[in-house]
Amino acid sequence: MRRRTKMSAAVVGLATAGAVVLSSGGASGHGYTDLPISRQKLCQNGTVANCGNIQWEPQSVEGPKGFPASGPADGQLCSGNNSPFAQLDSPKTPSGGAWPTTKVTGGQSYTFRWQFTAMHATTDFKYYVTKAGWNQNHNLARSDLNTTPFLTVPYNGQRPPSTLSHSGTLPSGLSGHHVILAVWTIADTANAFYACSDVTF
Repeated sequence: MRRRTKMSAAVVGLATAGAVVLSSGGASGHGYTDLPISRQKLCQNGTVANCGNIQWEPQSVEGPKGFPASGPADGQLCSGNNSPFAQLDSPKTPSGGAWPTTKVTGGQSYTFRWQFTAMHATTDFKYYVTKAGWNQNHNLARSDLNTTPFLTVPYNGQRPPSTLSHSGTLPSGLSGHHVILAVWTIADTANAFYACSDVTF
């Protein structure tokens, strides 16, 4: 009898632990970019430390859609207006260093890749990049970006697979450190998902 009670307690304990894992982001997960590697993925894989909650849920940077006319507030573009993920908005990592960058070449084709944990009906994917001479010393704002996307991939309400890649030509005429803002717009909700990737042209 005592043994059965211990087993029951263990099962209840596992069920409770599972519920905690799900409530901390697994059940509300959606998607993020890993090519070029996004800030949230750098936090999740341990390349950047002390990122807070985003390290457990890189797929959860969800905010209002409609960018650039609406959407997240300036200074909160990389976190999608989510204060628990504010570390993503800072021009420096939580340890005060520069965000690691991916080397890219302007005017050449690049393959962007998303990883999804929930495959929503999708309007499109859009990619924006910072302008030449943008202000690197503050949180990213619309004034830093060319607000015309350099790549738009329509998705016509379809649901993506768990991994999706698509290619597009990177803008030419840029050099040094820039940020690419990727926006995945959901067709049947009021939200979109945001991912900032630091690159060096």
